[in-house]
Amino acid sequence: MDAPLLPATTVSPEGTRALGRRLAAFFAPGDVIALRGDLGAGKTCFVQGVVEGLGGQASDVSSPTFTIAHEYAARIPVYHMDLYRLSSLDEARTAGLLEYVERGDGVCLVEWPTRVAGLLPPGTDMLHFAHAPGGRRTISRGVL
Repeated sequence: MDAPLLPATTVSPEGTRALGRRLAAFFAPGDVIALRGDLGAGKTCFVQGVVEGLGGQASDVSSPTFTIAHEYAARIPVYHMDLYRLSSLDEARTAGLLEYVERGDGVCLVEWPTRVAGLLPPGTDMLHFAHAPGGRRTISRGVL
């Protein structure tokens, strides 16, 4: 993923969604992006923007904390996963998450990526979401 718009600071949930819409233009089938950040840091708002930027419905997007994974229809399918409740690679396999990563036909956006070692490929792109003063969010890029 080429991400010339990062690092970025957003001032509202809509700003975080707008960043997701803009970055969606740089995503391609097979991309796996790890999303790290505390609760409420803007990860799901960002995913809403990505889905919208790829031609899907942002209103369909919700946190997959309890369902583990959601699929969103768009020009490129978006697979949104939340590993918060998982603790092993076996649990991830049982939930079918490895299939999403290995398919290569869509973009995988993975919240709480460090909960399951070995699920994501080495060198996976990572976006880090952090709370900043005044209700802002900072989003930076790294490698998992």
